Amino acid sequence: MRQHIVVVDDDDKITSLLRRSLAFEGYEVTTASNGIEGLKVLLGTEPDLLILDVMMPQVDGWEVCRRVREGGSGVPILMLTAKDDVIDRVKGLDLGADDYLVKPFALEELLARVRALLRRKPDKLEQSSNRLTFEDLVLDLDAREAIRAGRRIELTSKEFELLHLFMQNPRRVLTRDAIMEKIWGYDFSGESNVLEVYIAMLRQKVEDGGGKRIIQTVRGTGYVLRGEAG
Repeated sequence: MRQHIVVVDDDDKITSLLRRSLAFEGYEVTTASNGIEGLKVLLGTEPDLLILDVMMPQVDGWEVCRRVREGGSGVPILMLTAKDDVIDRVKGLDLGADDYLVKPFALEELLARVRALLRRKPDKLEQSSNRLTFEDLVLDLDAREAIRAGRRIELTSKEFELLHLFMQNPRRVLTRDAIMEKIWGYDFSGESNVLEVYIAMLRQKVEDGGGKRIIQTVRGTGYVLRGEAG
């Protein structure tokens, strides 16, 4: 069965290009010309990948992404936009997007990112248990939330994936490059501090209320999930 990709963009030239190019690569493609139409398409199907423009009239890509995630869908989302400021990229990722490509883009790069996102999708579904536990921290895979010492912690999509990765590898040092590859699928930017930003936000949520630090920094290497005793 061919993998299904939904493209939502109000630029007819881009949707036409992506429809032809993705179909040539063997994917089934559905297009929508605005956010409202895109949401209607998504109500009737769960695609393997959503390619989503940001700047659209009526309902923009930010809002579409937010509604998709609030609806519980884990479909990989690749956002396309002319807005290349770090704050905009972080906003998109924080809303639940999996990748972010700035216009104008090279078709070859977009296709490579599509392949990377589709390769990672099965990993999110391969869950041997509905809960992962480390000391007093529990990760509920169904509710996509964490619980520490009985306190429920709401997580964004990327925070959840990041904590999930740590809890799948307790006490194992994960390098910065390995984390970036697993969570974002490529080298987001050697100069970007996006990982550090997400680590800080995750720590703040997990350690709020006086809990001891369990996501520890290994200087010059990366991060590790371990208790104070090691």
